[in-house]
Amino acid sequence: MENDENGGDRMNREDFPILDTGIIYFDSAATSLKPRQVIEAMDEYYYQYSANINRGDYKIGLKASEEYEKARAKVASFIHADNKKEIVFTKGATSSLNQIVFGFMNDYLNPSDEVLITKAEHASNILPWLELERKKKIKVVFIPLDDNHELQLETLKKYVTDKTKVISLAAVTNVVGDVRPIHEIGAFCKEHNILFVVDGAQSVAHKKTDVKEDNIDFLVFSGHKMLGPTGIGVLYAKEKYLEAMRPLEYGGGMNQDFDDNLEITYKDIPERLEAGTPPIAEAIGLKAAIEYLEKIGM
Repeated sequence: MENDENGGDRMNREDFPILDTGIIYFDSAATSLKPRQVIEAMDEYYYQYSANINRGDYKIGLKASEEYEKARAKVASFIHADNKKEIVFTKGATSSLNQIVFGFMNDYLNPSDEVLITKAEHASNILPWLELERKKKIKVVFIPLDDNHELQLETLKKYVTDKTKVISLAAVTNVVGDVRPIHEIGAFCKEHNILFVVDGAQSVAHKKTDVKEDNIDFLVFSGHKMLGPTGIGVLYAKEKYLEAMRPLEYGGGMNQDFDDNLEITYKDIPERLEAGTPPIAEAIGLKAAIEYLEKIGM
């Protein structure tokens, strides 16, 4: 990390070990390279305290649990969530969107309710909605783009009806590079009681994301597109929506206990939505990636 002419830190090539191989890389929209700060943070977990979380009352297990929750708190701060309870770790943005669609919207939406998207969305923000359309008989409405392949707020408004319940859009699309007016759309959704789902996979690494300021009800993104590791994603939702969300997976880590009569008590959010051993090293690596981004500036 070097200082720029204004005295701040900036990213440099020496932070990325893979570049020592001589590779010339142009595919960052698919996945970003990883700085050594991320790699070293994950290595430290594997070398020094590689244990499961929330399972054992011993030193390295407690250390792993502490670092995992620090990562959750860092994500919450990074996107300006109210608290870390609103952050669920998933496998990636795809997993997060599926959790939203099938864990919440499946119960929230009724037949003939409308969901607005565009054809320039990532497949992860199209296919789950189309599957829900088949299952629940909702209606997926595609907002057209202009001649420059951009989404215009005024066009979006024309496609909203009294049956519109959800607008789900990428903040920045890797299909055509369109940067959407998320703040204005969020304000419009709030005014018309429409839930706003944002795919932030291409945006959170490049611009400030404030879920409260932009009235984002649900936000998803992946670690691997923001200098972090593969295999981890984030699902943010306002607490009241997470409380109403059903898990799509059931298993260890999400249950408080169950007795001989098979009476089950589940944990509170977000643990209730994180069944099984989570991506511990990846969460720690994601925290390091966010710290790197904060240091060099967005």
